[in-house]
Amino acid sequence: MSAGLLLQYVIVGLVVLASVLIVLRKLAPKLTNRWLAATSIRYGRPGRSAWVRAFARQLQPKEATGDCSDGCSTCGACGPKRPAAARTGEPTPLEFRPRRGE
Repeated sequence: MSAGLLLQYVIVGLVVLASVLIVLRKLAPKLTNRWLAATSIRYGRPGRSAWVRAFARQLQPKEATGDCSDGCSTCGACGPKRPAAARTGEPTPLEFRPRRGE
């Protein structure tokens, strides 16, 4: 196996690994937050070097702030937003569509 082919396999493997991690972050955020928290605790121990502890601090998952912008969906209040016209007090126009088959 040539060095160029090996380098190609390594690059493709890294791209596939990065895409799997991105998909996991999107589809299973609680699971990945647990993984990040466990890794952060493991590497953030006092016996580690300063750069490893700094890396562990960067790995810590964001905490839910209770704000509707963090997307935690713990309170159930982050439902679909009302249309802008309904928020300003303007009446929303009705839209009539014909039934199918008519």
